[in-house]
Formats: sequence, structure tokens, C-alpha cells
Amino acid sequence: MRLIADNLRITQKAIEIAVAENDPLPLQAMAKRCEMAGADGIDINSGPLYRDPESRMAFMVEAVQEVTHLPLILDTSNPKALKAGLLACKTPATLNGLSLEPSRLEHILPLAVAHQADLVCYLLYPNGHIPPDSAERLNVAISLYQKCLEAGIEPDRLIFDPVVAPLSWQDGLFQAREVLTVIKTLPELLGFPVRTIAGLSNLTAGARDSFKKHLAEQTYLPMLAASGLSMILMNILNAESVRVARTCSLFTQESIFTWEMVG
Repeated sequence: MRLIADNLRITQKAIEIAVAENDPLPLQAMAKRCEMAGADGIDINSGPLYRDPESRMAFMVEAVQEVTHLPLILDTSNPKALKAGLLACKTPATLNGLSLEPSRLEHILPLAVAHQADLVCYLLYPNGHIPPDSAERLNVAISLYQKCLEAGIEPDRLIFDPVVAPLSWQDGLFQAREVLTVIKTLPELLGFPVRTIAGLSNLTAGARDSFKKHLAEQTYLPMLAASGLSMILMNILNAESVRVARTCSLFTQESIFTWEMVG
């Protein structure tokens, strides 16, 4: 299970100001902290970028690439920003992401084809809503998979996101279990070793008690790992959560266990 840092996001005030002022230092400081904390990749979440999307995304990518060689995930719904980010990347990047929403199919799918980029696929309805259960998410996965194949995207370039819902929803606990079912079922359903990704912070969206928030996330992490999750999008600066995630990965290794491997 690869750990992808979700810390570089424009919703953080310092990052928002840095992008507005073309100041690379706050972005670079965050990227270096993520790498030192053990990130296997960095998600650059620029938001929709309504103003100057191309230049701002290119700026973010270029700033981060100056201080790290970690793989990048470009996270925005703005296709112009995605294209600019891809062009600025020195190494292959992942697009985050595609769904059955018509605007994304129209603009983001062709972009992934043209640049041969890996692609995160959200299991959402065409109206952007989260399906009510695992069966509906799997139906969406089949539809998305077929559209990607028809467009000429190889299956091994796809990364499916079952979309973790907040626990605070009326059916939050049920939704959390359904996500696990989807992760387990996708490889057999689609007939190849499907890669999956999940956003851990979505689980505790709106939580005010940091202790309970972290406890819930650290409890769900082993469940995601046991279901076969490939990548976890998480706060890489939470050292305890990182230790839990790394320890989960030990149980998938074929090597002989030693206590030195823990921690």
C-alpha cells in the first residue's frame, strides 16, 4: 500500500497565498516535509483554479519538482490546469481524476489518452453523487472501465477510487464497509489486478475532536490494507498514522518477519 501525501492542497491558506503570489518556497517546504515523512508520492490538489488555471498549475508542479523526484498526482477538475500540469511534469504524472460526469468524460478522458497518463477513476454517478452501496459502485466501475477501454486506455493505467464517505453521514458506517467490499471485489469483477486508491481524510470530514479523528482513521487503515488497497491518500505528516500504514504493509510481504521491521 503506497502512501500518497495529500498535504499540498490549495485549501491550506499558506499554499493558497503562495500560489497567488507565485512564491515557490511554501510549496517546496511542504513537499520536502512530505518526502522526509515517508511519502511514496505527492498529490498536488490545486482545486478548480478558475483564475489562470494553466499558469498556476504549471507553477505548482515546477515548484515541487525542484525539490523532489517523488511521483506526482495532479488533482483538479479543471482540464486546462491538468493539461498544463502534464506539460510541466518532467516525469509521468497521474491525473486525478475521471468519473461518469459528462464534463469529465468529454475533457479529461481524451487528455489521459493523448498523454498516456495513469488515471484515477471515481466511482460516482454521472450527477457526481456517491452510489448508495457496493453493488452500485461496481456497476459504475464497469461503465467507467468500458469507456476507458473504448478510448484506448490500457487497464493497467487505471486506478479506481471507490469514494470514502464521511462517517458522520446517516449511513456512514455502512458506506465505510461497502468501500471495503468494492476494493475486494474489483479484481475478480474486471479480471485483472486492479489498482485502487482511497482518501483517508474523507472518512473523518467535519470531525472536531482530533484524537477521535485520528483513532477512526488509524482503525480504518488496516481494514483498507486487508481489503487489498493499492494507495492511500493521507496526511503524511501524522507520524502515528504513517507507522500504522507501514506496519499494515508488512503483512503482505513474503519475507521472514523480524521485529526490526516494525516501526
